[in-house]
Amino acid sequence: MRDRSRGDRLPLEFAVKRHTHDTAQLYGLLDRGTLAPGMKADINLIDFQRLRLHPPEMVFDLPANGRRFVQRADGYKFTIVNGDVTFADGQPTGAMPGKVMRGPQMPPPA
Repeated sequence: MRDRSRGDRLPLEFAVKRHTHDTAQLYGLLDRGTLAPGMKADINLIDFQRLRLHPPEMVFDLPANGRRFVQRADGYKFTIVNGDVTFADGQPTGAMPGKVMRGPQMPPPA
């Protein structure tokens, strides 16, 4: 998107929707992906000019030493989960308001 050198660039709004709402819907996370009343408000504030990806790596930080791929990035100013700042300038704050999710989540009440 930002670094594309040929062809049309994707609009930022399109990319954000694909990475938030559309991905949440695909995996059955019906209480995420949109900033609206009753939804989980997980927010990333990004310095778009400093955004840079690092190579993917395997970490073993889930319960029972479970593994997962992570891909760290520079340029994230804040990550906010359930109203708590969990990362500031890429560094963990110690706040851990989330939980491990298994399977689809219930939609928010209407």
